[in-house]
Amino acid sequence: MGIGVASIGVALLAGGCAPEASAEDGRTAASTPANAMVDATLAATIAETPTIKVYKSPTCGCCALWVDHMREAGFELDVEDTDDMIGVKVDAGLPLQLQSCHTALVDGYVFEGHIPAEVIARFLAEKPSASGLAVPGMPIGSPGMEFGDRVDPYDVLQFDATGNTSIYDSR
Repeated sequence: MGIGVASIGVALLAGGCAPEASAEDGRTAASTPANAMVDATLAATIAETPTIKVYKSPTCGCCALWVDHMREAGFELDVEDTDDMIGVKVDAGLPLQLQSCHTALVDGYVFEGHIPAEVIARFLAEKPSASGLAVPGMPIGSPGMEFGDRVDPYDVLQFDATGNTSIYDSR
C-alpha cells in the first residue's frame, strides 16, 4: 500500500496536479467566500501574517483555486510556479506521506495541500510547537477541490520535524 501511495504522490507532483478547472468538469470556486468563515480574532491574525510564499505547478488548476481561496480570506501571497515541486517539498522537510500538490511557507511553518484558510489562521494565532499542517492527497470538497455539492471528509494533520502527526482539525 505504501508504494501505491508514493506512486500516486509522485504522479501528482510530476503531472502538475489537476488541470485548470472549467465549468464543464463540475469544479467551481467555493460558493462561500473564505473571509465569511473567518471570525474577528482570526481576521486580525491574517492581517498580521507576513506574506505567505506559495509554490505550485504552473499547470495546476486546483492550486490556483486554493490560492484564490486564501486571498479571499485576506492572506497576502507570493506565488511561484515551479516545475521542481519535489525539491521544494524536500527542502521544506515535508515527509513523503504528507505531500499533496502545493506547498506554502510562512513564519517557519509549512502548509501542504488544500488546507482551509480559517484553519491556517487559527494555527498561526496559536503558534504551536510544530512544523506545520498538511492535507495529504486532494480530498473533494476541500478548498480548491470543490466539485458540485460533494464534500468528502478529511483531516488536517499537524506534523513535527520527525514526521509525527496528529489530527489538528477534521472536516
